[in-house]
Amino acid sequence: MYSQHTRRTFGSVARAISRGTGEVLITFGLIVLLFASYEVWGKSAIVDAHQDELNHQLEQQWAQQPTVGPSATPAAAKPPNGAVIASVHIPRLNKKWAIVQGVTPADIRYAPGHYPDTAMPGQIGNFSMAGHRTPAIWWDLDQLKPGDPVIVKTATTWYVYLVTGHQVVLPTAVQVVAPVPDKPGETPTKAMLTMTTCNPKYNNYQRLVVHAELGRSQPVSAGDPAELKG
Repeated sequence: MYSQHTRRTFGSVARAISRGTGEVLITFGLIVLLFASYEVWGKSAIVDAHQDELNHQLEQQWAQQPTVGPSATPAAAKPPNGAVIASVHIPRLNKKWAIVQGVTPADIRYAPGHYPDTAMPGQIGNFSMAGHRTPAIWWDLDQLKPGDPVIVKTATTWYVYLVTGHQVVLPTAVQVVAPVPDKPGETPTKAMLTMTTCNPKYNNYQRLVVHAELGRSQPVSAGDPAELKG
């Protein structure tokens, strides 16, 4: 039989261990929470800095290209992955982003990426992009409503797409970026735009998909489109 003193000693040790374990778990929980917060919020400054650099590259690239009208949408060679190809502006979110070619994790680390096998801006088909669901990129993409403009700028042309709707699908639903969305194998007759991102926020077991249709275009030389002002 343990003496009363021994039982008190064991009890004190057990309480100390329990208290220490609890403090360790709380500390670990705070570290995990802080890391998660950094992953979601802390990287915004890093993404913004890379976006500034990509937009600077884009402006330099455009300055070296001849200015032609919107009818001259060339069937140019496919850009290499990682190359900056255009910018996308969403007035409802008061945001714009440089767009890069490619949708691998490396390509879209700091910018939305263009699915290489889909149409280019303004072309008949489905100009499709993927972007991370982070505050610096497509965090609020679910706020878009039918009729909202999504405006893509290239070296020569502004393309004003109008949102037609959105859907939530599984990551395997690749048909959403088909030339005719959700109708693989069908021949396209319209210029469409599709944006895909993770869903819900903080997770990636679904995809939020926003579709839009080209409403009109105008040359960059004509100035900013009215829709850009919201």
